[in-house]
Amino acid sequence: MFRGLYDRVLSASRHRHARRYLFGLSLTEATFFPVPPDVMLAPMVLADRQSAWRLAFLTTAASVLGGLIGYLIGLLAIEAVMPLIERAGYVDAYDAAVDAFERFGVWFVILAGFSPIPFKVITIAAGALGMPLLGFVFGAMIGRGARFYMVAGLIYAGGERAADYLRDWVDTLGWVAAGLTIVALIVWWLW
Repeated sequence: MFRGLYDRVLSASRHRHARRYLFGLSLTEATFFPVPPDVMLAPMVLADRQSAWRLAFLTTAASVLGGLIGYLIGLLAIEAVMPLIERAGYVDAYDAAVDAFERFGVWFVILAGFSPIPFKVITIAAGALGMPLLGFVFGAMIGRGARFYMVAGLIYAGGERAADYLRDWVDTLGWVAAGLTIVALIVWWLW
């Protein structure tokens, strides 16, 4: 099941509009969309290793631009979007982001590139708290850039061998991830 999905994603990464899709995914993930851009960036780097750094730059730029949109949403309309945050189940993540911003400031934005807290929640919280815009932009560029350049670099270094290895293990990894997700949901529901 997962191997077929992996093959389709790899095939789509070679589409002539794939860069536009990557830009759109990166932009919307920073504001509302739940799928991280890594899932498209990695196969695109595999499909065109010579463009690895340009793809990482595109992903970073679109994510920071989307982060600015999220920041503006938080700054101008936090009351209107808070019910959506609640319905999406992100209240705890939002509270954790607010707490981290109050404790660490711009350093949290830098670390947010690797945080389990969804980036969209971080961008909205930054705006709602009125974090200095310049600090937010630089923090997002550093944090998100580090993440996406790391993903591109790992895939670039691994090349086709990594793609073949991942393809061999994608079914196992997919079922393990699905199982862990189900267990986490059950634990969360019971807790």
